[in-house]
Amino acid sequence: MKMGLVWFDKDLRCADQKMLWRAAQEVDQLVCLYCDAPEHKRPSRYATQGMSKLRRTFLLQGLDNLAQELDALGQILYVSQLDPVNSLTLILNELPISHVFLNHCGGWNEQTSLRHLEKAFSDVHFHTSYAQTLFEPWQFPFSIADLPSTFSKFRRIVETMEIAEPMPKLKDLPSAVIFSLAQIQPWQATSILSQGPFIGGEDAAKQQLTDYFTTDLPKHYKEVRNALSGWENSTKFSAWLAQGSVSPKQVLAALRQYEADRGSNESSYWIFFELLWREYFHWYAACHGKHLFMPNGVTKQAPKLSYYPERFRKWCQGNTPYPIVNACMKQLNQTGFMSNRGRQLVASCLIYELGVDWRYGAAYFEQQLIDYDVGSNWGNWQYIAGVGADPRGGRRFNLDKQTAQYDPDGTFIRLWKGDEFDHQLDSVDAADWPLYPTP
Repeated sequence: MKMGLVWFDKDLRCADQKMLWRAAQEVDQLVCLYCDAPEHKRPSRYATQGMSKLRRTFLLQGLDNLAQELDALGQILYVSQLDPVNSLTLILNELPISHVFLNHCGGWNEQTSLRHLEKAFSDVHFHTSYAQTLFEPWQFPFSIADLPSTFSKFRRIVETMEIAEPMPKLKDLPSAVIFSLAQIQPWQATSILSQGPFIGGEDAAKQQLTDYFTTDLPKHYKEVRNALSGWENSTKFSAWLAQGSVSPKQVLAALRQYEADRGSNESSYWIFFELLWREYFHWYAACHGKHLFMPNGVTKQAPKLSYYPERFRKWCQGNTPYPIVNACMKQLNQTGFMSNRGRQLVASCLIYELGVDWRYGAAYFEQQLIDYDVGSNWGNWQYIAGVGADPRGGRRFNLDKQTAQYDPDGTFIRLWKGDEFDHQLDSVDAADWPLYPTP
């Protein structure tokens, strides 16, 4: 009797899950585990506070839905209150597990944890699948260490490559292993109410796919994707993709079916284009590792930035001299989401207008964004800061011009009260000494 463990992370679904299919073929008994890592709940080095309440609720809903899906397959979702290394160490020392099945994560912490476990348990077979990406690394005509330096170069290589169809959902899984450990317990299903417009989990992800692709919205996506608000003006798939309650291959399959039924155009192509953008930053994180979080990113020279606690706090609160930025930040704080255009504007403001180290903004987005993805978030912040994959060396936006273009009548700013702010940006200097107004 072979016993295996499926290690869920940012892949909270049962459909299009190669690791589940492999587990069904290779073991007789199975443990399904999610690690509710403690770092999600405590302050970070960047003065952020772990997951926001909105992001946390979205995660719990995803776990609730996953537990129900696994229950229908005769399985139990165990949730650990320990980090992955300690969780798996405890279980692998307690149970005769010979196989661990997981999906590839591009993040440095995830890769470090996996290397530690593989070294500590050399007698256990760790099987990595690729359910969070469109491609597997062997498909590329380059090694991940030689990832193209810009997205444009990457796209030209991969956009015509073959992409596999999503795998169907399993009908059954190996029998569940029943065990009890103090900090690793079966998930207790509850009805978790949403506190914003997003509902976590595989069922909600499937519903969003259906809702979006049964309309004409994909035909007009490129025309409206830069709108600062409006549920219908972007696909909103990013939240469920980040959670892994839908896979990029499932989104692409739905898009291809839409194009077959209703025709394709530049807008429908642009949805695929943005799946490729997400793909690039997954492999960008895997390629550059800890440099994703360095002040100079993947470049040799760091930008001359500092940390102004008051300015950073006011930016987080939407209390800067820039109404368009304030409105975007208040939208983020209340909904857990911000448009792609808004993300670029607020990042530009923090870096170039307020002079704050870009990593503080990236960390605050990690706290607040329901669709937080390590590669996309930190890679895009590097892009704006000029320390990443942007061949132009950074993107500074003219906020007055952007306001005139994307909110010409001030509707968005008034909706989120972006024009209500403290007109004195600094009351203290960089060392927190008081500044007194000039008489």
